Amino acid sequence: MKQKLIAQGAEAKIFLSNNFIIKDRIKKSYRISELDEKIRKRRTKSETKLLQKASEIINSPAPLINSSQEHTNTKIKMPFVEGKKLSEHLDKFSLAKQKQICRQIGKSIAKLHEQDIIHSDLTTSNMILQKDKIFILDFGLGFISKKIEDKAVDLHLLKQALEAKHFKHWEVLFKEIKKAYGKYSEAEKVFNQLIKVEKRGRYKHQ
Repeated sequence: MKQKLIAQGAEAKIFLSNNFIIKDRIKKSYRISELDEKIRKRRTKSETKLLQKASEIINSPAPLINSSQEHTNTKIKMPFVEGKKLSEHLDKFSLAKQKQICRQIGKSIAKLHEQDIIHSDLTTSNMILQKDKIFILDFGLGFISKKIEDKAVDLHLLKQALEAKHFKHWEVLFKEIKKAYGKYSEAEKVFNQLIKVEKRGRYKHQ
């Protein structure tokens, strides 16, 4: 079966094959071979579990567990989500539509945090707009945590991503995200912690 390489990062290669995505974690030559394989297997297993859990509560592709020989201990196979990558298209929409999209994002993040899922890489590069639905992708850095601090950092990273990539309206857009996220039972605690996280960041750069 022909596979097409469509993306490559520091941790994995992403292939498109028959309308499926195959994420293959890259071998690290600087690590001892046995240790490297152990780490890649552990991270793949962890991400598979997170993807499965996330796909049950928000729009996110569910991994195909042991669906074929393509799914191994260092690979994840999942449906290809066709649509518009938000990092490239968000700014092209009307402000009203951008705000509506961001409310969807805030609602999805709240649902993840309700289940203690921390994404750790919330950027519009990991979000796809399919018709009127937002899909959140790539849980490779994600983990489970009940800590308010981790949830606040998740929001902080998204805020930074909006400011860097969508700087024209980032403040308005993040406000819409917070508005939708506010329905999360611990939202107030997360917002209070977010202020502390941002203060620490400012001190570091002074």
